[in-house]
Amino acid sequence: METLWIILVLLVATRLCGAISYRFKQPVLIGEIIAGVALGFIIGILKDDIPMFDLSSNHHFMALSDLGVFFIMLLGGIEMRPRELVESRFTSMIIATSAMAVPLVSGFTLAWFWLPATELRFARSLFVGTALAITAVPVTIKILMDMQMLKSSIGKIIVSAAVFDDFLSLILLSVLTAIINTGGLPGGSELLRIFIQIFFFLGFVWLGGNFMMPPIGRFLANLGIEEMEFSFLLIMGVIFAIMAELLGLHFILGAFAAGLFFGKQTINQAIYDDLRRKVAAITTGFFAPIFFASIGLELDLAALTEVPLFLSLIICIAFLGKLVGAAIPAMMLDISPRDAWAIGTAMSARGAVELIIAGIALRSGLFKTAYEPSMIVDNLFSSIVIVAIVTTLIAPIGLRMILSSRTVLTRESE
Repeated sequence: METLWIILVLLVATRLCGAISYRFKQPVLIGEIIAGVALGFIIGILKDDIPMFDLSSNHHFMALSDLGVFFIMLLGGIEMRPRELVESRFTSMIIATSAMAVPLVSGFTLAWFWLPATELRFARSLFVGTALAITAVPVTIKILMDMQMLKSSIGKIIVSAAVFDDFLSLILLSVLTAIINTGGLPGGSELLRIFIQIFFFLGFVWLGGNFMMPPIGRFLANLGIEEMEFSFLLIMGVIFAIMAELLGLHFILGAFAAGLFFGKQTINQAIYDDLRRKVAAITTGFFAPIFFASIGLELDLAALTEVPLFLSLIICIAFLGKLVGAAIPAMMLDISPRDAWAIGTAMSARGAVELIIAGIALRSGLFKTAYEPSMIVDNLFSSIVIVAIVTTLIAPIGLRMILSSRTVLTRESE
């Protein structure tokens, strides 16, 4: 019964705040995070008197949060196609690589000089760099759809670069997860083992996605048993997730891979569209709000007053790193300055993936400071969450300002 009360409170709060956020033309996840922050204040007061609201020790709530991560990544994979990664044009690949490298290196360098010199220093610095290197593909696509520019030349470049950026970030997450488990910079043999594990996992999901999922999917579709295809998608997601965990990676990679390979070729178009709607419904209507609320519950706004300079610097790196990292190579590839700055602005939004990485690092104990008190480390998690919120708010505003009076690109990308 306690779990039902928790679900009721979380859903009402997150959906209401999400609707308010959407009303003000902002991403729904911003409202859901704010709901979590507000609930965190209330729960902090009530948990001593009402034990069921001590969510940090509630295993049911933690399980729901994990399922939220699973379904968000499953849906993210379904919304992409392997062909989009393979067919990314040369221009987009160059832009994506630069737009990821600049904030990654800048964020890592900043964190390295600010964080205490402990055995977790490298892992924490890489976490900051990884979090700042992310691009939120769903947020970017939604902005372009609202502006009716998704199918324009610049829209295609932005989406293609963002998809490639997301793919690189998932590989980087694999490395980060392995390094978090060791706590520091691995040696040559350890680093080689990590990359072997990554490539083994990629090979496993490629073989399973291309040669196992399509025939089984078509067979199940022909059985005519209600919702069998949905169960098959979840089973493959769990199998891939377990394989990722066995290889020392994170289970979200398996969920993403299952969604990525569960395409129209796996089953027929009608069933695929129906499944995509169902996964989207259960994710956005139930699991995602609970996950984003859980992030908000952990947010401590004290970072705004305790480490204002550090927070300001990582926000600047997060936004300017993407802006400069994408715009300069775009202009070097003969894209007009206005469109180049638009590409960089669009890719600066972070959103769900950065929050997922922050949640993974939090649960791994990356921010524990029992034996090494540090104001920066104490506020590192909250700082990254604030970065995600700020960049997700700034990106659509900036993009609309840049592109409000533009004309369609006069030159197709290479």
